Amino acid sequence: MGSNNLQIEQTEVKISTPDGQMAAFLYKPCEHGQKPAVILLMEAFGLTSHIQDVAARIANEGYIVLTPDLYYRELTNNKFAYEQVEQAMAMMYRLDFGKPVEEDIKAAIAYVKSQPDVSPERIGVTGFCLGGGLSFLAACKFSDEVAAVAPFYGMVLDDWVAAITNITVPVYLFHGGIDPFIPLERVEQIESRFKELGKEYTLKVYPDADHGFFCHERSSYNRLAAEDAWYELMQFFHRHLQKSQ
Repeated sequence: MGSNNLQIEQTEVKISTPDGQMAAFLYKPCEHGQKPAVILLMEAFGLTSHIQDVAARIANEGYIVLTPDLYYRELTNNKFAYEQVEQAMAMMYRLDFGKPVEEDIKAAIAYVKSQPDVSPERIGVTGFCLGGGLSFLAACKFSDEVAAVAPFYGMVLDDWVAAITNITVPVYLFHGGIDPFIPLERVEQIESRFKELGKEYTLKVYPDADHGFFCHERSSYNRLAAEDAWYELMQFFHRHLQKSQ
């Protein structure tokens, strides 16, 4: 849907973290000048070709995009087909959602900010599934480092709901109304916390969309919801990242 057809340069990069070198893909439009950046966090299935495709689509809208491999600690067989749900979930649950993952996100943000053609005050974060949850975590932990966060159907830990108090950037939450992993009661609980704290947020629930509705390679793909969510995501980032700060 990116109608711009910009020349996009894709490179594989390594990002230093306390646990070693985290592989990532960096996508850059070949136009000159300072640009906003988006960090795209992967699904439980790993840094798949679908996630790389989404990264290229975002780059085609004029952003520098970094998509890190959060499974870099387990280098072999760390990508899964969409039917390999159990293997993907097992890999996801081996991640340490405490300090190690926070350090990974922090390293990704620092790496993007170090790029000479990135406007460091205009960085967004988005992600799907596992990456949706970690985008949410990024808003809780790194609001002073980023400008806008848009989690897609992220599973949110109780500690993170408590940490909404730390969020100071606009957040756009996308959820499916028939998502078995994140029931509507949970979405409502998260929303009521945002409201109670007077935080700037938008929530969009697609009533007949399932978990993973954005991905056209998954059986749960919902074209109408995916197209609308893409439009909303681009509007949101345009509003908060493209404007001169």
